[in-house]
Amino acid sequence: MAGNKIICTTNNVDYVTIRKAMCDGARTLEELVKKTGVCTNCEGCKSELGHILSSVCGCKKVSLKAVVDAVKNGADTVEKVGEVTGAGTGENCGRCKALIANVIELGR
Repeated sequence: MAGNKIICTTNNVDYVTIRKAMCDGARTLEELVKKTGVCTNCEGCKSELGHILSSVCGCKKVSLKAVVDAVKNGADTVEKVGEVTGAGTGENCGRCKALIANVIELGR
């Protein structure tokens, strides 16, 4: 998903706020509610939160599961995760590196 847009229209929570919460460790809807105030009831929440939570790198279409699996299999740097998954390796790509670093730190 490129750029920034309002995801939770009820509470005016945007994509960047949600991604920052994920970089801070939020991995579930419940954690996003606590960190961002998303309502989980409006159409933006219903249609987009699941996809946002399951994705790490939109440029290369790399899932959170793929990154977690790479870390569990020994990729212990952002660069190594990129080598295994492709996340953060494209031209003009790299906004996901903070999230990858958080996955490495937390192991989830």
